[in-house]
Amino acid sequence: MGEETAVGMWYFAAVAMAAAVLAVVVDAVVRRAHAWWWTASLGAGRRARLPPGDMAEICMANGRFGRTGLYRAFMFSSPTILVTIPEACKQVLMDDEAFILGWPKSTVTLIGAKSFIAIPHEEHRRLRKLTAAPINGLDALTAYLGFIDHTVVSTLQALSTREEEVEFLTELRRMTFRIIVQIFMSGADDRTVEALERCYTDLNYGLRAMAINLPGFAYHRALKACKKMVELLQHVLDQRRAATAKGFPRPSVDMMDRLIKVEDEHGRRLEDDAIIDMLVMYLNAGHESSGHITMWATVFMQENPDILAKAKAEQEEIMRNIPPTQKGLSLKDFRKMEYLSQVIDETVRFMSINFVTFRQATRDVFVNGYLIPKGWKVQLWFRSVHTDPQIHPHPNKFNPSRWEGPPPRAGTFLAFGLGPRLCPGNDLAKLEISVFLHHFLLGYKLTRANPSCRLRYLPHVRPVDNCLAKITKISSHGY
Repeated sequence: MGEETAVGMWYFAAVAMAAAVLAVVVDAVVRRAHAWWWTASLGAGRRARLPPGDMAEICMANGRFGRTGLYRAFMFSSPTILVTIPEACKQVLMDDEAFILGWPKSTVTLIGAKSFIAIPHEEHRRLRKLTAAPINGLDALTAYLGFIDHTVVSTLQALSTREEEVEFLTELRRMTFRIIVQIFMSGADDRTVEALERCYTDLNYGLRAMAINLPGFAYHRALKACKKMVELLQHVLDQRRAATAKGFPRPSVDMMDRLIKVEDEHGRRLEDDAIIDMLVMYLNAGHESSGHITMWATVFMQENPDILAKAKAEQEEIMRNIPPTQKGLSLKDFRKMEYLSQVIDETVRFMSINFVTFRQATRDVFVNGYLIPKGWKVQLWFRSVHTDPQIHPHPNKFNPSRWEGPPPRAGTFLAFGLGPRLCPGNDLAKLEISVFLHHFLLGYKLTRANPSCRLRYLPHVRPVDNCLAKITKISSHGY
């Protein structure tokens, strides 16, 4: 290395360090200014009722202030109350009048202003009623099961024939994306599906990134991906409308068809931007979480032979009771997967894939004895609830048997939300995951290349190598 090169590298390193220090100082000053402004504006009486916390810092919650359950901080450019205990989470989630949705503007920009994360309560209830049966209803799940089953079987067979190791998580995300696209946009050509998949990858990296709209940053790439997705979905919508105008029949009705045709009590139909925002949200939520949960459930079972053996025995028993004339799994078989359901719930608790959600107070509200001022943001930290040893003994131990017995107390398990905004696709997601684990347990083995691989935590917890592994077929099973 030449002397000039070394000096140049040292210079740029020094500049970068100075810029980083300056950014930290400016951030601290801004936080303290905001802390003073927002708390001073409340007045002494209201200020005294606030939860503990330091709005000039990112609060460390239980570890610093004790188990009060509510803590104040300044996050996403807003005064914020962090909620970390079941009773308080339940109160906030069940009260849609006092607590409206309060997602960061950057997230709403990416997912859409007319999606479920942004629309008012009444509109949410109307659209949820519209979409619930086509997604989670008995007839819908029965109709989707055959395609899910076929897709899982073909995916596992293809992966097991690959000579090289594969990124298990990447392949699962591709599989779940194909499934959700078939459900919401059946008949989409391969080119459109591949383009949408690329866009969703960039979108997800930007959802929980800093909202810096400059080249090279994840949020900038996510904005570009969002624009491309809207163009792709608009193109499909235009094709559907043109085909309908010409009287061409649809071979099957999917979610896009239903959203195009739906009318309210006044005969008004959804605008294209509302349909597109709904599809962006559902297509994203419908494959990201499912793919990650499936990967972690597979990994945890392989790491715990006793759990693996118990789950496999249940699936073998289900297989023995399937009639010879039955092709593939039925919804009745799915309902029998009780222990596998516990494995999935424990995976969701253990990893807390969706670790936080956002609300905003519409008026002064008292929660657990503390004031949440009108206009302040509220963050509900599901991960804190799911890893609280007072709620879940030995929370760092993967133990599906903790879910035996009666359902958990409301607010102690928040994987799919709670109350009026419960995830509308929770049954479909669990069906997808269960079908994959059923086939995997009966016939395949996962051998990771880097079992101790370090983790990346945003946008979802995952190994940095995306679970690089070899999929081996160890037995054959049939119906």
